[in-house]
Amino acid sequence: MELSAKQQEFNAAMERYNSGSRYKTFSTAVSIINVSLQLYLLCRIWPQSIGAGRQLFSFILAYFITDFVNGLVHMYMDNNDRYNSPAGPLIANFHMHHKIPQYRKRNLLVVYFMESGSKIWLVGYLLAVLMLVGIPGLNPVAVYILVYIGILSSFAEISHYLCHSSTSPIVDFLGKYGLLLSKRHHARHHLQDNSNYAFLNGLSDPLINLIAATYYKGYKHNS
Repeated sequence: MELSAKQQEFNAAMERYNSGSRYKTFSTAVSIINVSLQLYLLCRIWPQSIGAGRQLFSFILAYFITDFVNGLVHMYMDNNDRYNSPAGPLIANFHMHHKIPQYRKRNLLVVYFMESGSKIWLVGYLLAVLMLVGIPGLNPVAVYILVYIGILSSFAEISHYLCHSSTSPIVDFLGKYGLLLSKRHHARHHLQDNSNYAFLNGLSDPLINLIAATYYKGYKHNS
């Protein structure tokens, strides 16, 4: 399909998104479900002590896995051009982030909550983790890793938001040392094509870039 026809499909999808409140209401509902499940799971596992060392190991491993998994989802969504599907308006609205170099200033808790509404896949993930934590004998380290991934998947949205909107030296410092998403690193995603999809801290991007080069042609001229 020619890009001009794809652009028409995109514009029609955005008109559907903006024509009523149902899509925004749906996103708010997803936010409520995700954040509620995250809080419940954290309260559920927190009394189970695993020691400081294993706690740190669980968090670091979950951090990398979260960066990788959310980067894969981002890669898929950027290259998803099914604007005529029932989810088309949500896909089109997701693609709008490429046109926003600096985000509107918001409280970070608001960002965490609102951006959790774009993660429909996270609802299924958190429900699966909820079922797993009830299994007797499951390794507690594995449980913590799974729960941390669920929470950090929303925190990744804060890292991405700060990368676009913050001028704080602390944020720049954390980005420089790989704790948050570096502005220089993430700029390649917007300036180039089909690269650097991860947005928690970007450390998994070398692997994601190999996958992207293998399976996708890039989003700039194809979606």
